[in-house]
Amino acid sequence: MATAALVCGILGLIGGFIPVIQYFTLVLSIVAIILGIKAKKDLQEQSQPTGTATAGMVLGIISVAITVISIIAVAACAGSLLSLL
Repeated sequence: MATAALVCGILGLIGGFIPVIQYFTLVLSIVAIILGIKAKKDLQEQSQPTGTATAGMVLGIISVAITVISIIAVAACAGSLLSLL
């Protein structure tokens, strides 16, 4: 699960900058956060290193923030263009 969280976080981070893809990668970013939290909890119970789970969770959080900012920026640009008509 930790590796899946890391992969989803990386894909979410990359896709957060692509305008049409960002809606799909927003879901991946949220999945990365959920998997990262669950994997970190499971790994702590087994007394194993939690670095990969933490990295996936952090990348998921950063990806969500970047994607939301990008969506707001696109909406603002579209709104300003529509006001010129």
